[in-house]
Amino acid sequence: MATSIREGNLEAPIRHPLDWRNPDFFNEASLFKEMERVFDICHGCRRCVSLCQSFPTLFDLVDESESMEVDGVRKDDYWKVVDHCYLCDLCYMTKCPYVPPHEWNLDFPHLMLRAKAVHYRNHGAKLRDKVLTSTDLVGSFVGIPVLAQTVNAVNKLGPARKALESMAGIHADAWLPEFSSRSLRSRLRKLPASTSGEAAGRTRGKVALFATCYMNRNEPGPGEDLAAVFEHNGIPVTLAEKERCCGMPKLELGDLDAVLAAKEANIPVLAKLVDAGWDLTALIPSCVLMFKQELPLMFPDDADVQKVKNAFFDPFEYLMLRHKEGKLKTDFKASLGKVAYHAACHQRVQNIGPKTREALALVPGTEVEAIERCSGHDGTYAVKKEFHEYAMKIVKPVVGRVNQAKPDHYGSDCAMAGHHIAHARADGSVPEHPITLLRKAYGL
Repeated sequence: MATSIREGNLEAPIRHPLDWRNPDFFNEASLFKEMERVFDICHGCRRCVSLCQSFPTLFDLVDESESMEVDGVRKDDYWKVVDHCYLCDLCYMTKCPYVPPHEWNLDFPHLMLRAKAVHYRNHGAKLRDKVLTSTDLVGSFVGIPVLAQTVNAVNKLGPARKALESMAGIHADAWLPEFSSRSLRSRLRKLPASTSGEAAGRTRGKVALFATCYMNRNEPGPGEDLAAVFEHNGIPVTLAEKERCCGMPKLELGDLDAVLAAKEANIPVLAKLVDAGWDLTALIPSCVLMFKQELPLMFPDDADVQKVKNAFFDPFEYLMLRHKEGKLKTDFKASLGKVAYHAACHQRVQNIGPKTREALALVPGTEVEAIERCSGHDGTYAVKKEFHEYAMKIVKPVVGRVNQAKPDHYGSDCAMAGHHIAHARADGSVPEHPITLLRKAYGL
């Protein structure tokens, strides 16, 4: 069935729960039938061609087929489209006119998630991909001080990186995060001086920080900055007693059983904090989205999952909600000048508005240039040998915008995206997380 673009639905998008416990979810024939239906609609529309490599891959397959329609594409080639999707969600939230409640009921990211889950169950995954998505295990091992220093040093050696590419499929030119010998959890292990907060609007005035694998083991500085900014505004900050990876890397791999295990470890701890009066936040937008959207869609009948969802906030969403109620201090000591701010995909699709940009714009003498394009990093996509060149292609327009702005500072809500942008700029400049910039503005 060839389709043509018609007037899309004007109602707000809705998301259906992920029906992953239905046996038909893992039926490959049923999957391919739905993929053919959706790919045919995408072929007739092509609005998402500039978002990521999934859509150009699909359209090239169609255009190079004998019929020049989706029915001419071999089913085995569908996996090439799936491999390039890293579930950024931008097509669903910013481009597609056929998402529910439209009658065509098109949810491309969750169809790709289903395909990843089917492939993982039937064919498994490469050892490299299993290791890259086992962030808890890697972080706890490499986070040992002596090992952290050794790994960081080795990762800077050209011959070692070439060997890593050859043996493990990690691209020799990709940016790799350093490991900190002191974790965020060790730096913030003390309870705040006060554990009582002042409610304002939807916020209760005290926050438990989900440390996240990356901020805990790789870049703890912004976590300390968040604690300083929040406590300056009278918001006590504590850490969850314990935590595991939020599950997003395993979700992107299609390992839904591992997502379930992470959920079973994290949700009881976080729900207990909510019951004790704490709101929740995290500095990685993907982790926030996991608790706000993906887990609630996977477990729609779990009361604790819904409780955690309702208490989870993006950090800047939280600050701007407080500002709306007159509870955010604006006693800034320093201007930030011009800031090139990259809005991370997994923050944009939370439907909270440009809260980071709004917060930074409160600082006198500060001009914020917002860049709303995907960086192409995705945590693992950009480091893989077979995808690195595509990640560098995707980030190129972002780099162009940063360079054109000639900023005093630049960075992203996703720290890894910020470093990927810096890597692509290749001028020795260093990205700064927006929460770090806000701390500088306060002079803390």
